[in-house]
Parts: sequence; C-alpha cells; structure tokens
Amino acid sequence: MRIATSVEDTRGAERLRYSVFVEELGGNGGEVDHEGRFERDRFDAFADQLVLIDPGVDPQSYNHVIGVYRLLRAPQACAAGGFYSEAEYDLTPLKSSGRTLLELGRSCVDARHRGGAAMFHLWQGVAEYVLKHEIEVLFGVASFHGTDVAALAQPLSHLHHSHLAPPDLRPRAKVHQPMDVVPPEHVKRPAAMKATPALIKAYLRLGGMVGDGAFVDHDFNTVDVCLVVDTEKMSAKHRDIYAKGQRS
Repeated sequence: MRIATSVEDTRGAERLRYSVFVEELGGNGGEVDHEGRFERDRFDAFADQLVLIDPGVDPQSYNHVIGVYRLLRAPQACAAGGFYSEAEYDLTPLKSSGRTLLELGRSCVDARHRGGAAMFHLWQGVAEYVLKHEIEVLFGVASFHGTDVAALAQPLSHLHHSHLAPPDLRPRAKVHQPMDVVPPEHVKRPAAMKATPALIKAYLRLGGMVGDGAFVDHDFNTVDVCLVVDTEKMSAKHRDIYAKGQRS
C-alpha cells in the first residue's frame, strides 16, 4: 500500500476506477477515457491517491491496483478550486469550522478482493495519512447504486433520523433531495441496514454522520450522501483499530 507516484500506479488507479464506476455501476463523466478504460477527473492532478497493490501482477498491465482511495486536503482543494463534494454539497459549515479537513473519495476495491481484508488495509492507510497530516475531520460523498429515491426510502430515512450531523458540521445538498422519506417510527432498521452499502456502514462504525439531504447523481447513476467523521469523537474501540495503520 502506498501513495501513487508512478505512472503505473496512477493509471492502475484510474483503470480500477473505470472498472468499478463505469463498467460495473454505469457511471460516466467528461474526462472518462472509454477507449483506454481510465476514469479520471480534474481533481486527480491535485489529490493524493492511496493505492493497494497486488505484488504478483505486472504493473505495466495497470491491473496491479486492487484498491483505491482519493485523498484531498484543504490546501490541495484550494489549488483545485474547491473540493469535489462542493459540486453537490454546500460545505460552508465544515470550511468555517476551523478544523483540519480531508475529503475522501473514489473509494473502490476490485471485485475479486471484496469481503476480505482489502478495505481494512485501505482504512489503515487512510489512518496513517490522517495522523501524518493531523486531520481532524474526514468527509466525502458515498453512494447508493441507482437513482430511484423511493426504492431507497428505508436506508436514507434511517441515516437521516439516526445519524444526522450536528449543525456545525452539517453539509447541505445543493439540489436537495430530502432523506426523511418515511417518519422514524416507520423505519425498519434491519432492512435499512441491509440495504446500506458496506462503505457507508464502515463510516457509521467509525462514528460517521450524514449531511442534510441526498444528491441524485445521474452521471454516475447513484444517490449520494455526504458522510462526516469527527476523529475526536471516534469510540475508543474504533480509534484503536484505526490507529493501527500508524503502528503497522
């Protein structure tokens, strides 16, 4: 696991992102290279990409990257003209908090390595990065597949009623899709959690909270929510797991 610096690592990250976000999930974008099978956008030139590597695969094939996390700190976002999430969310509360921010994005794992240790290793890499740069608040958009909000009524409502961020750390969707689709007494938590993607559940286990409203992203065929994690408020159990990335 490392921060991508070589052409092979960068292209490998873009190839994996294409496989997941374009081929698997049906996404698209103005800078997607369909001929080369690379998914990229203008923020990549400013961000760091944490890549998980399979050392048994030739890097010249660009298939050696099996996990990716894009990391964008506030100074990098300033150089890029803003955070990626700002296309969807008003981040004024976060940017006005005085806290040190890190935007997490483009998280994906090769289909053959899901359900194992890959995401745990990526989180360890994120932990090391957070500690190195003294990050206080993590945030970023995470997605439900598809754009049918009615079909996602249970998980969206559960997130809103049970995990809403406090006002001082609460981004708001610019094209606001209410998440409180059903009242709290009608939320069926087991079904809601079953319908919630693994990545979002991972954020929740770390004490993650959601912003106000969802954003329907038709380009990527998703319904997005903005997740926020205040590292000071992590439980001791998860802080210990998270911090292992620095010690390992």
